[in-house]
Amino acid sequence: MLYGHFWGPVAARDTSLRAKRLEVAKHWESSVRSRNSANNVRRATDTSAPPRVKNITFSNPKASEFWVNGATIPEVNFDVGPSWSGLIPISNGVNETRKLFFWLFPPGPEGTLDDLIFWTNGGPGCSSLEGSLQEHGPFTWKKGQALPTQNEWSWTNLSSVLYVEQPVGTGFSQGTPTARNEIDVAEQLVGFLRQFLEIFRELKGKKFYLTGESYAGMYVPYIADFIYEHTTRSTLDLDLQGIWINDPVIGWEVVQSQIPAVGFVHKYEHVFAFNQTFLAHLDSVAAKCNYLDYMKKHVTYPPQGLLPLPGKSTEADSNCDVWDEIFNASLIVNPAFDMYHVFDMSPILWDVLGFPGSFVQTQVSPLYFDRKDVKAAIHAPANVDWVLCTNTNVFPRGDSSLPPAFTVLPNVIEKSKRSVIVHGLADFLLIAEGARIVIQKWVLRCLRGGMQGFQTPIAQESFIVDGVGALGNLHFERGLTYVEVELAGHMVPENSPAAALQIMEYLMGFRESPSRIGTNGPLLW
Repeated sequence: MLYGHFWGPVAARDTSLRAKRLEVAKHWESSVRSRNSANNVRRATDTSAPPRVKNITFSNPKASEFWVNGATIPEVNFDVGPSWSGLIPISNGVNETRKLFFWLFPPGPEGTLDDLIFWTNGGPGCSSLEGSLQEHGPFTWKKGQALPTQNEWSWTNLSSVLYVEQPVGTGFSQGTPTARNEIDVAEQLVGFLRQFLEIFRELKGKKFYLTGESYAGMYVPYIADFIYEHTTRSTLDLDLQGIWINDPVIGWEVVQSQIPAVGFVHKYEHVFAFNQTFLAHLDSVAAKCNYLDYMKKHVTYPPQGLLPLPGKSTEADSNCDVWDEIFNASLIVNPAFDMYHVFDMSPILWDVLGFPGSFVQTQVSPLYFDRKDVKAAIHAPANVDWVLCTNTNVFPRGDSSLPPAFTVLPNVIEKSKRSVIVHGLADFLLIAEGARIVIQKWVLRCLRGGMQGFQTPIAQESFIVDGVGALGNLHFERGLTYVEVELAGHMVPENSPAAALQIMEYLMGFRESPSRIGTNGPLLW
């Protein structure tokens, strides 16, 4: 949460897409039969509702202080299984007052004990417990649900998952924020991980994956770079394998939001429902501000040189803020307009975390993680008024770091086994076409061969989800995998959990491709 122009001959493309759809249809039939068969066996042999978890124990007696009884989590009417949560300081200093709140879930019965996924939400200052409760934790409480349910698509199906509220000042985390930039954030998080591993020693040496969304597009690459450049296995005993960032802040706002905004409106004219007069006005402003034909002129495969900024600086020029114009007009047409997922309509659903759409929700019932019984169950400080996104400035004087596309991200891609950027195509806050611009202009420059950007076009309908079909676009070059997910918004794992799990399987090496059809199907890139 954040508080291609050449496709080849049309006939050849249509034939290719028909072939893919036919293959997917065949796979869908076999997938459904296989899934139904497995479900019938499960129902016949296992009458208990909750899934089991891997048998994981920790030898340090201090770990027991963080143990959470999965049978007594408030409002959850099934046994989640064991987990561990609480506060751990960011250093071993005697007078250290800064502590980060975490919740660790072990893998389910099909998961592996050899891996550890780290997740952080963005903001800056938004809680990672949102990722746990509404995206990929073992139980989920989605918007509009009366009670939590088991999460079929939980990332605990793959391995242990560690949710951390960071930087200092976020969620239940304690202490006075002091971070000046992303290097400070990375150093503090690595300090936390060192203390965490001394308590949960059995997690040392695990294959490690850094993941996050939105402003975590800043956090994750800088944390990964810090681990690669400033730690060794003797100072941080984790084996970093790669990163996942979805709908990430990786470049300038004018590029990721302003340039593609009017094109986004035209793509979803039936959703925005603007009249022709306002559409003509937007086109006029976009043309004057050099936004209108930017993608057609500059985003080519391969790039024809450095891509220019549309105005005089990295910010939108005066009278060129089309994004705000669109957002304000959208709220007039549709008061329930959700910039995070533009397909959402009235009524605005009740949200147990109090943030169901574009704005914070005023509600009588307490936020789930602000309840006394919930705090007690997960060892959270009782004196903290928990909110999803803090009013505290986690960067007291601002974040002085440049976006990672210009600094650390190329190095992280170079040193990682796999790096994944995922983008929901229904996200208006950060628009997928903007991510394409950043990749073509900055991310892959001077990386593995010295070529700029992707050299070949991103194929349409090339991301295939098992048992679903074509659900977006996929491309891979020089260590970077880029996936666009149709129908998903800013929180891809929430809107399209099956797709997110499949991509995560790929990041962890359990699949050869994010878009593989079946066990022995072709790679679709």
